[in-house]
Amino acid sequence: MSHTRIYFESEMSPSRHFRTGVSLHSHTLHSKESLGFVYRLAKRILPVRLALERGEARYRATAGVALDLQRAWWTPPMSAHQAWAIETGQIADHFDLKPLVSLSDHDDIEAPMSLHLLESCCDAPVSVEWTVPYGGTFFHIGVHNLPAERARAIMHDLEEFTGGNGKPLRDIFENLTTQRDVLVVFNHANWDEAGIGEAAHRETARRFAGAYRPYLHAFELNGLRPWQENRTVFDLAQRFGKPLISGGDRHAREANTLLNLTDASTFSEFVEEIRQGFSNVLITKQYCEPLAVRILESLQEILGDQDDHAYGWRRWSDRAFYLGDDGIARSLTQWIGDEPLAVRLLTNGIGVLRHPHFLNVFRATFARREEVAL
Repeated sequence: MSHTRIYFESEMSPSRHFRTGVSLHSHTLHSKESLGFVYRLAKRILPVRLALERGEARYRATAGVALDLQRAWWTPPMSAHQAWAIETGQIADHFDLKPLVSLSDHDDIEAPMSLHLLESCCDAPVSVEWTVPYGGTFFHIGVHNLPAERARAIMHDLEEFTGGNGKPLRDIFENLTTQRDVLVVFNHANWDEAGIGEAAHRETARRFAGAYRPYLHAFELNGLRPWQENRTVFDLAQRFGKPLISGGDRHAREANTLLNLTDASTFSEFVEEIRQGFSNVLITKQYCEPLAVRILESLQEILGDQDDHAYGWRRWSDRAFYLGDDGIARSLTQWIGDEPLAVRLLTNGIGVLRHPHFLNVFRATFARREEVAL
């Protein structure tokens, strides 16, 4: 049995009813993000989409195949501590709640492990967003609060499976969920990230959830997905008797726009609450802003200069990489003068986002908000 309550910041003051705010699913510079992610976000913006489509046509004419960005990736701008500070700051300063923050990079636990070296955040849960290939597509599974002393060994098993050489998936899930403090979340279950077609993806997600239902503790409402898609996750959660849970999916500087509310004082207590089927999700005012504008702001931060970058990767081209034919990954800065055509067409297409007047024009043009209602 599960019980989920959805709260809207515009209708209540969280600190009057709860003691703790929980931020789940946000990314740091340790995440390797496909350039396809930027590409798909950018294509939601009409002027950029037109530029990208022209680039695609040129690439097909030149290369004889469709544009392929699988060999290119970028990294978010925030360090582990910067990301942790953004999330704790919003919860403590804006909502006046005790913060619990779980950072979960793609297939990497270095961010939370590094936080354990700092006294101020040494209790941060060790978490990861695990890529699980399945049925011609892939899913992202949030695995939160791994035992720190065994986290690297467990991460090795997860990586092995993602690479196609690991233990059976059921055995891995069994190992994870027999540990009572670990939380397993099906992230953005209905997002067709692999592009196999929405209907095919959703049917595959249902099959996956049905096959591994005993090991999934919650289904995520995602802060970077449109409400119309998030609303379909309600049906999945109800069908499989699981609670809904928040997941902000922050990649830039905007703090997570979906949070969980609880009276738990530790992350392990929060995990127990979710595993028992009880969840309280807060939808912030920021999530109710026009999604296209929020995406544009995030893209501008991703593409903009970062003077405080932990590794000194100030420019966008310092933080984006391409795997060459020689098997060596180089930053786009290193490729200048010999940049692969696929990457050059992408960066040229989204170059319009750098124009200083574009954001204000875009806000005025696309100010309509998506209705967020139960």
